[in-house]
Amino acid sequence: MSAVLITGADGYLGARITRLYARQSAREAIAWLHAAGKAEFEAKRARLAAWLGGDAARVRFTYGELRAAQPFLLVDPAEVGLIVHAAAVTRFNVSAELASAVNVEGTVRLLQFAERCPRLTAIGVLSSIYASGLQEGMIEEVPFASAPEFANHYERSKWRSEQALAAYGNLPWRLFRVATVIADDESGRMARHNAVHNTLKLLHRGLISLVPGSPETPLYFVTGDFVAGNVCELMERGTNGAIYHLAPAREASLTLGELLGIAWATFERSPDFVRRGLLYPSYVPYAAFERLAQGVSGFGGRVLADAVASVLPFAPQLYVSKFVCNRKLVAAGTQHRLGDSRSLVRECCVRLAAAA
Repeated sequence: MSAVLITGADGYLGARITRLYARQSAREAIAWLHAAGKAEFEAKRARLAAWLGGDAARVRFTYGELRAAQPFLLVDPAEVGLIVHAAAVTRFNVSAELASAVNVEGTVRLLQFAERCPRLTAIGVLSSIYASGLQEGMIEEVPFASAPEFANHYERSKWRSEQALAAYGNLPWRLFRVATVIADDESGRMARHNAVHNTLKLLHRGLISLVPGSPETPLYFVTGDFVAGNVCELMERGTNGAIYHLAPAREASLTLGELLGIAWATFERSPDFVRRGLLYPSYVPYAAFERLAQGVSGFGGRVLADAVASVLPFAPQLYVSKFVCNRKLVAAGTQHRLGDSRSLVRECCVRLAAAA
């Protein structure tokens, strides 16, 4: 059987996808790690192998640099039957130059490599529901017709990488737009924190009482296990040329107001939190939050400044009402489902409070 190539296999989602293939598939998993040289590769390989544990025995490791002319020079295209492209810079505060070089041009180089794989049956490209930028209203599982406004360079680069697929219509691609990963699994365990976690930590510590956004704004949360499971399943039996939203439907999602309400109620279980007499956060316009971030960077502590800076590039999305459609995902009838969003957020907040 042909192998599956997973790019960015040492990243958060790439590692989980690699582990699933190692455990459940008869295909050999080729874990491609982003590394500029042998020493960096060996260090990353050792960390990933340790995380995979016994599953590492069924994984072959290789590496490359997405910004190089031939990032996949060490991979034999004749071996590859499936490709999952998870390699990307996912920071909201990424520079325009880095986002373009890795997320856009790197995707093009991956597609060029895919054209040389004679046994290729499917290539899955991971994107984001925020490739829709600041577009409001219904977000359908279809290509975006035109460029909207964007909150940050990460979103713009994901939109551009999706546009690159149009030039490779001969390839059997599937596109996965992923919602915000808030936990590893339904227990609320979190191996990696993002802007949502940083905001909640600021609130718990009483470091900020002003929140950007509108309380009615929908938020779409998923777990890492949900994303990895659906990607692996849809790579085997999905439809070429299809776009899947790995996200809850609008009726199953939370609003920003509900998120903060659940978080505050969870934090108030602690007598110490109640004793501090913190004020429930107020919503402010983006310009006011931007001024706050500028003030904090000049006079606040490093922890507060870094946390606010991580939220700022995503903050414009907290004013935008998106109604994410996931009909194609539902119609595919995959086995990996999401639990209740409220319970998931509650468990996350319990863990954040315990770690404070």
